[in-house]
Amino acid sequence: MTAQPVDAEAEIHRLSAPMPTTDGRVPGERGRQTRQRLLKATVELLTTTSWRSVKVTDIARRARTSPATFYQYFGNVEQAIRVLAEGMVDQATELSELVGGDWSEAASWETALAITEGFLSYWEDNRAVFRVVDLATEEGDDQLRGIRVRALNAVTVALAQVITEASSGSGEEPGMYAASPAGSDPMAVAGTLVAMFASVSAHRSGFEFWGIRTHNLIDTQARLLHWSVTGRPALT
Repeated sequence: MTAQPVDAEAEIHRLSAPMPTTDGRVPGERGRQTRQRLLKATVELLTTTSWRSVKVTDIARRARTSPATFYQYFGNVEQAIRVLAEGMVDQATELSELVGGDWSEAASWETALAITEGFLSYWEDNRAVFRVVDLATEEGDDQLRGIRVRALNAVTVALAQVITEASSGSGEEPGMYAASPAGSDPMAVAGTLVAMFASVSAHRSGFEFWGIRTHNLIDTQARLLHWSVTGRPALT
């Protein structure tokens, strides 16, 4: 099993699907394309510019349109960022489906590897938005913090369910619960693993700078995930 990287262009296109403008109208195809360009321009600017410094005029210029057109779709820059952040929640739901893959002895390593690669791809495709969300969260933006929690919680809950299913009924007596070797609380184990994925993904460039290759980071995380879920060493 191999992870399918998230198509950032396709995701922005999904976010440009029919949605009322600020005056309540539903845009046609041309309007959706304009909205898509505005979202894409916002992501591009967030990649290179402090989010507090991004202006409506910057986004409009990069999208080859006018500030007035921007305001037809978004009330301000923060609203455009929130739309992009909400997209991360939907992508996380797709990632959580990967977590529910085949954990049988023959396929468990490939599943663990696919999840690890998938999370890294998910983070990389949303790196600019995650950076803004994290900074805004530190500044006390409850709305963006809530979006971040929902995004990572989707993966955490799915992983906790997998851990519970793998652990339940594996004791000496039928139906007896045997905890994951990583801990007795599936949500605590899952939350710790997701926090590990997020932290490693966020600092991947730093690891590379210190000579730690990405493929080794993936291998290590996948082994920890595999052991936490199955209690078995990875057979590679």
